[in-house]
Amino acid sequence: MKHIISILLENESGALSRVAGLFSARGYNIESLTVAPTEDASLSRMTLVTNGSDDIIEQITKQLNKLVDVVKLLDLTEGRHIERELMLIKVKATPDSRDEIRHLADIFRGRIIDVSQGTYTMELTGKAEKLDAFIREIDPELILETVRSGVTGIARGEKCLRV
Repeated sequence: MKHIISILLENESGALSRVAGLFSARGYNIESLTVAPTEDASLSRMTLVTNGSDDIIEQITKQLNKLVDVVKLLDLTEGRHIERELMLIKVKATPDSRDEIRHLADIFRGRIIDVSQGTYTMELTGKAEKLDAFIREIDPELILETVRSGVTGIARGEKCLRV
């Protein structure tokens, strides 16, 4: 089962490599990983997506909590949460395909953010499933480049990951 683990960690060099090293040393896979500073300059928030049984996820969280850099963590998939991913996708925009691409972007609530003579670059946000569906719907011959941010998430309601 997919788990989204949100981690507050010290904003120091080497913190990311220690978390990644923990996964590597134990043979766990990281599907996606995003890290950015928080409103507190001394802390970063890491959102990590991994797969595993409840026992494996429990082991992962115990091992993460042992790391010196980890201040606090929360498995977002244990409760109600919001998750989003950003995708930038560059496609060939021929005179014949332009209207179809615009229409598809509208259906998926995407935005065309760059237009050149032969290409459109679009921005889409949402759950990974939505972005995957967009890729399935567009003609594969039109896709030139795809960039995805990885999942980021936050708990719904009053629950917060704070120190």
